[in-house]
Amino acid sequence: MKWFNATVQMVTVGVLVAMASSVAAQQAYPNKPIRFITPYPPGGGTTVVARLIAQKLTESWGQQVLVDNRGGGNTIIGTEIGAKSPPDGYTISFVDSVLAILPNLYRALPYDTFRDFAPVATLTRIPFMLVLHPSVPANNLQELVAYAKSRPGQLNYASSGSGGQGHLGLEMFSILTGVKMLHVPYKGGGPALADLLGGQVQLHFNVPINLISHVKSGKLKAIAISGESRLAALPQMPTFKEAGLPNLDVSYWQGVAMPAAAPKPIIDKMSTEIAKILAMPDIKEKLGSIGAQPFISTPEQFAAMINAETAKYANVVKTANIKIED
Repeated sequence: MKWFNATVQMVTVGVLVAMASSVAAQQAYPNKPIRFITPYPPGGGTTVVARLIAQKLTESWGQQVLVDNRGGGNTIIGTEIGAKSPPDGYTISFVDSVLAILPNLYRALPYDTFRDFAPVATLTRIPFMLVLHPSVPANNLQELVAYAKSRPGQLNYASSGSGGQGHLGLEMFSILTGVKMLHVPYKGGGPALADLLGGQVQLHFNVPINLISHVKSGKLKAIAISGESRLAALPQMPTFKEAGLPNLDVSYWQGVAMPAAAPKPIIDKMSTEIAKILAMPDIKEKLGSIGAQPFISTPEQFAAMINAETAKYANVVKTANIKIED
């Protein structure tokens, strides 16, 4: 019995020492560089946002936060690397709306959106706007719906690819309004926009930064924008809610996640620091220059949003019978 009691005491001391070491490590976090995996190639808005956040984290903590671009496979390659990294807080992942969309499009992913990630913080949110080629004789949402219903299947809309938010957003529009349109997928936003400007397609749903200049020049007509507020650059364009379609809720969001087993104190520390960064005036200005809005949330709020977004797009994919080849 004495041997047993001594063994129990040794185990207890060992557990306490391990717990104390873990707490100390978390309190000292970070004490070495952090890898920030971005599942996109270098360049573009995603890299801009990732580098802005990485720079500010580096300045705040005195440890390098290094952006590691791992593009390819519709974000799957980089996202898998992040999901399977050590859960010690020294590898973080850039995630966005695609994280909530892909589980509804692919039969098998090399990671599980819900089991393999711990949401940390949101970064930005960008609304989507609906534009028309000037040849379409509609100047507001009601006129567009009436015109489309009078010509079922005759209007074409361009997207940057099947399963993207531009595609799913206009499928949601069709479901909510009862209109029937033809989807024309392109390999990227550039070719889609070129054919829209040329009149080969009539509608497009995209983020404002890609469309504002063409609306201001009269080459496109702006119909409505998602979100709760109008766009400062186009104050005459109503929100979908103001235009009579409040349930069309599509926005592109970006955030940060860690592997699922990351310690909660480290997750909370990172989340709190990111919230401070997003409130900085220079960050707000720089994000605004690329059409993004700072978006602050707790880890719990972010997790709830991912769940809601996944369910929303699941309904669209099922109702519209959208299929993507694995």
